[in-house]
Amino acid sequence: MSRTTPRAKATSEKTLIPQRSNCPTCHRKMWADYDNRRTVVGLTGAVRLILKIRRCRNENCSRFHKPYRPESEGTFALPHHEFGLDVIALVGTLRYAEHRSVPEIHRQLVERGVSISERSVTNLLDRYDELLAVSLTDDRRLNGILADQGRVILAIDGMQPDVGHEVLWVLRDCLSGEVLLARSLLSSRETDLTALVNSVHDQLQIPIEAVISDGQRSIQNAIATALPDVPHQLCQFHYLREAARPIYEADRHAKKELKKRVRGIRPIEREVENHTDQQSKLILGYCSAVRSAITDDGRPPLEASGLKLRDRLTKVTNSLETVASKRGSRSHLKSLKTCLTELY
Repeated sequence: MSRTTPRAKATSEKTLIPQRSNCPTCHRKMWADYDNRRTVVGLTGAVRLILKIRRCRNENCSRFHKPYRPESEGTFALPHHEFGLDVIALVGTLRYAEHRSVPEIHRQLVERGVSISERSVTNLLDRYDELLAVSLTDDRRLNGILADQGRVILAIDGMQPDVGHEVLWVLRDCLSGEVLLARSLLSSRETDLTALVNSVHDQLQIPIEAVISDGQRSIQNAIATALPDVPHQLCQFHYLREAARPIYEADRHAKKELKKRVRGIRPIEREVENHTDQQSKLILGYCSAVRSAITDDGRPPLEASGLKLRDRLTKVTNSLETVASKRGSRSHLKSLKTCLTELY
């Protein structure tokens, strides 16, 4: 039966770029060749992915003209799939942990805003089962694929649909994009994760040369135990976040102090909020600008919300000084200017 409703429209867009710029086989430069686009439907909405594809131009390389896709693509969805890994994880949890029927799972997904049919729920259950069984049923195919590249760059991450639910752990090869192992665990203890990594290591016929994960302590300890001689690197975002943590803490403290001092605008607002003259409206407009600056947070570590707040308050202060020089400093306008000036 063909689709009778339009696909979900993307509510956001992300551009994914390969972390490697050199060919993993011949180590020569890989050039950006073309873009792929796909829409992935997740629990928080549909995301439009723009994938920057690289290809090796070395004719003597075994990976000549083979596409090298962004490594982070696999964190969103399986190849050729419309629904994200978070949807698959939730479907599997509802089925096997809570013993829900397909119509009940479909109803709950629709209530969460996911546009999906019952047939797709059944298909996702099949994918969930395949992920869990892939390490036992697909060794021959995986070994054939991995033998050509001669090594594995292992990525490990856990997907938890909701607090209190089982965590679906996925171990994947970054070079081929193949899932090596997927298993649901009730906990994220070091011993459990060590067993997962050992299981993958034992089944592979080629070496694991590196591991990529987030900074979760149990993952770090499990990798150190199972693969003590293998380099372990945090993914770029987590690495940047950890490196910027001292700056982030200082910036967060600065923003907290700025917000404490700027609370003095509230008494000024109370005094003029029932007035209709032009001066009162002007003061209320400046107070609204200050409140907007307070609530407009950045996304650390890429944006420093404390510096951003200080920059915006400085602009408001400069504007107040310009108005005061032209119209004179009346009582409320002067009080507001004094409140913001004391910040520095």
